[in-house]
Amino acid sequence: MDIVIKVSQFLLSLSILIVLHELGHFIPAKIFKTKVEKFYLFFDYKFSLFKKKIGDTVYGIGWIPLGGYVKIAGMIDESMDTEQMKEEPKPYEFRSKPAWQRLIIMLGGVTVNFILGIVIYIFILSIWGEQYIPNDSVKDGIWVQELGEKIGLQTGDKILMVDDEPVEKFDRLIINFINGHNYTIERNGQIIKKDIPVDFIEDLVARKRDEGSFIMYRIPFIIGKIPDSSLNINSGLKPKDMVIAINNEPVTYFDEVKSKLLPYANQTIPLTVKRNGEEKNIDVKISNEGTIGVYPGGISATDMSKLGLISLKNRSYTFAEAIPGGFKKAYNTLLDYIGQIKKVLNPKTGAYKGLGGFMSIGSIFPATWDWQTFLNITAFLSIMLGFMNLLPIPALDGGHVVFTLYEMISGRKPSDKFLEYAQIAGFILLIALLLFANGNDVYKWLTDRF
Repeated sequence: MDIVIKVSQFLLSLSILIVLHELGHFIPAKIFKTKVEKFYLFFDYKFSLFKKKIGDTVYGIGWIPLGGYVKIAGMIDESMDTEQMKEEPKPYEFRSKPAWQRLIIMLGGVTVNFILGIVIYIFILSIWGEQYIPNDSVKDGIWVQELGEKIGLQTGDKILMVDDEPVEKFDRLIINFINGHNYTIERNGQIIKKDIPVDFIEDLVARKRDEGSFIMYRIPFIIGKIPDSSLNINSGLKPKDMVIAINNEPVTYFDEVKSKLLPYANQTIPLTVKRNGEEKNIDVKISNEGTIGVYPGGISATDMSKLGLISLKNRSYTFAEAIPGGFKKAYNTLLDYIGQIKKVLNPKTGAYKGLGGFMSIGSIFPATWDWQTFLNITAFLSIMLGFMNLLPIPALDGGHVVFTLYEMISGRKPSDKFLEYAQIAGFILLIALLLFANGNDVYKWLTDRF
């Protein structure tokens, strides 16, 4: 059932983005009296799941969910319909229109993507507002995993700045590190500045999906599952018990537990837990590895806030306040994404190994249906799609824009044969990128399981 919900959200989001993007081309084409022969959601190689002709345009749904397209008469596009280009230009064809009109038609799709992202963010802020963890509220510092230690962090460090910019929101730390070059921390009262290793992202993407983040806020030791094989199966411990003392020595965080248990290996000691607001002492056996034979449980940020270990900041927006807020959020999302693309283009970072295809995109949707999360992801994907389509690669909108701008500046129009070859080259490049990204997905899926 979880996979059905994920796939449903992915397909709905993808369909919304494709239809609106293509509508961005379709509307100005119609305004400038350019004939649109096809308007398709998904690709229809050989056959369509649905099609209906209305006026001059065939509207349909293809069977290959890799995108969509509008086929504009007199334009060399995905269809590679070169026969039409051998005929004399007709007044209703794309190639017969002035360069400024063709430029507007080609920019229509990405313009809609950016506008859609902004509108969704405005809607989210006006309805749900914004909730985040202020970085300075993580008073006892961060909990560092192996990769964090590799780049010079230690549990208990307080991260102050990344690239000399103060960190306001703890929730943004990971993206800040991905796009950053250095960080500043407070450790035992000392201010320390360190460089982020250039190959940090390569190590980050090599981690398995179930390994979690390399840094997080420190959490208490909550008892999760107690397996039947546990040496403390009959001790009286219960799931959701929170350990607050080991052999009468107070303990606050899970990362402190192992060092406090290890001295009592192969002994029985009292464990103090908090259960439903009451404290209980329970005698537990310690293994020779210094463990008690349970799986740790999770805790929500809201419950962490109730315990006073972090704070949550909730900001509500009026509709008027949400408008500039939506623009700002969309702008920051775009900057973050551009920063990641820069890392991908630098082979030394190894970030290209993290390029993902449809499995990666689908996996970011939750296993339960939540409209706020769905809209947030859709807004991000819309901005991402807008930026990617602006790249100056033939076969993308950006490639057509470059050729049209060249014509407007130089006064010389590229030949149809040149545009045809450029389209073929761009299409081959896109297919190669598609195969590489989805190949990465398959590789990661296999390495996560074997």
